[in-house]
Amino acid sequence: MRDSNREWVFAQRPDGEPDMDSFELRAGDVPEPHHGELLVRVRYLSVDPYMRGRMRDAESYAEPWDVGDVMAGAVVGEVVESESDAYEAGDLVTGNGTWADYSVLDADSVAPVDPSVADLPAYLGVLGMPGRTAYFGLLEVGEPKPGDTVVVSGAAGAVGSVVGQIATLNGCRVVGFAGTDEKVEWLTEDLGFDAAINYKQVDDYRAALDDAASDGVDVYFDNVGGPITDAVFTRLNLDARVAVCGQIAHYNDEGVPTGPRKLPQLISVRAKVQGLLVGDYASRFEEASERLGEWVAAGEITHRESVVDGLENAPDAFLGLFAGDNIGKQVVAVSADGL
Repeated sequence: MRDSNREWVFAQRPDGEPDMDSFELRAGDVPEPHHGELLVRVRYLSVDPYMRGRMRDAESYAEPWDVGDVMAGAVVGEVVESESDAYEAGDLVTGNGTWADYSVLDADSVAPVDPSVADLPAYLGVLGMPGRTAYFGLLEVGEPKPGDTVVVSGAAGAVGSVVGQIATLNGCRVVGFAGTDEKVEWLTEDLGFDAAINYKQVDDYRAALDDAASDGVDVYFDNVGGPITDAVFTRLNLDARVAVCGQIAHYNDEGVPTGPRKLPQLISVRAKVQGLLVGDYASRFEEASERLGEWVAAGEITHRESVVDGLENAPDAFLGLFAGDNIGKQVVAVSADGL
């Protein structure tokens, strides 16, 4: 075990898109767990778009970070010291930790990791928060029915890629928006999407939707917002359902964007638009994890992780989310040198 612990600190609130000035790598002592806690050697840590909201000094669904706070997020790691009867050294667990070599986790809030079901990074993606978000967001908010056309923005990301596959399992036609030809090929060739649109190569999103979803849109799972969402709203069918999961196109906006006002279009089609937070379904997380695990084990859901090597590169991995660098879930493999 290391004699010291590296950890990333939130150094400065960004104006617009974050850069490296928002992060500072510090070295300190390895923390000590207290009663009911675990000292975990972090193997992988998660970077997620919602973290951008925590950088703002404003009220949000996720508590803002204070300047000087250690960056926090989901981790997968190995217990090296336990002050709980529930776990012992050597156990693999996942839970909310920090961007660090070592993190102290509450034993009551972690879950065991079974590498025989999937590799460790998957527990930060399809078998973690993104997978649960996809599960509840689509099934509870989107309410897909066999034969429905489901459109997913940000379809090649951690959430969207799972949404599309669950929709396929429910007998739906699935169309995804993504930002590269490689992502489009992954969606259609590997994940079973019926069609995918490279939005960076299309000038008219409405026309592209007319080709890919000629019968209109019954369910729209929105991870992005912006012009893609404006276009989809014009193609909603009667009684369509819209699940608003994320708005990554606007996360770095300093002001409130004013775009086309689409609410009048919801009247004639009687569409339902609902925001979703996965934490609202916390009492049912075990249900989602079990079902997702079964699908993964059976090969019915495919997953992919974009792995950035080294704790020192965690900020780059986070910033890469806004450039669309990742396919599937973006994670950081924390360096094990010297352990």
